Amino acid sequence: MANVSTATAAPRTAPHVSVNRPNPVSVGTIVWLASELMFFAGLFAMYFSLRGAVPDEWAAQTPKLNLTFAAINTTVLVLSSVTCQMGVWAAERFQPSRTGSIFQPARWGMNEWVTLTYVMGAVFVGGQMYEYAGLVSEGLTIASSPYGSVFYLTTGFHALHVIGGLLAFLFLLGRSFAAKRFGHHEATTAIVTSYYWHFVDVVWIALFAVIYLLR
Repeated sequence: MANVSTATAAPRTAPHVSVNRPNPVSVGTIVWLASELMFFAGLFAMYFSLRGAVPDEWAAQTPKLNLTFAAINTTVLVLSSVTCQMGVWAAERFQPSRTGSIFQPARWGMNEWVTLTYVMGAVFVGGQMYEYAGLVSEGLTIASSPYGSVFYLTTGFHALHVIGGLLAFLFLLGRSFAAKRFGHHEATTAIVTSYYWHFVDVVWIALFAVIYLLR
């Protein structure tokens, strides 16, 4: 009688599937920025509504704006987004501090780039306060006219957001210096802070176009 061998099939194993979940901190920041976008959308709606209601007020008040000064101040803020992103790239390669001379930006770490971004943001806020002082001296205040109200509300709320970003940079630098070993947590803080800062810059570009260019 022939021997019949029964082969035992090896159990099949399911292929390994890697699931990359999004960083919850980044997702939460993006959702929060979406709500901030709606807030500024309301300010833009208020601006255009008042402009349509009293166009003569706009014609009388917009010549008081210093377009050249505002353009320079805007350039400073836009360039600060570049320096902020340079700091993010340094954080992503886990380089908190420079590896060479202070005069070698190519070897800067996150701390140096974030410090420069902070200074540029502070210069922007200082420039905006200087502009406010000049406009007040010309009689344009938040209570002087509908234009004054909407001008100071839109630009003022944006200035508060810039100041919030400056505080976030201080927190980021403090966390970097306090960390015994610069790692993923510090890099994530740098990334989400950059999301906020880029958002603030984009909003200001829109405000600049609407307030200073569309006269």
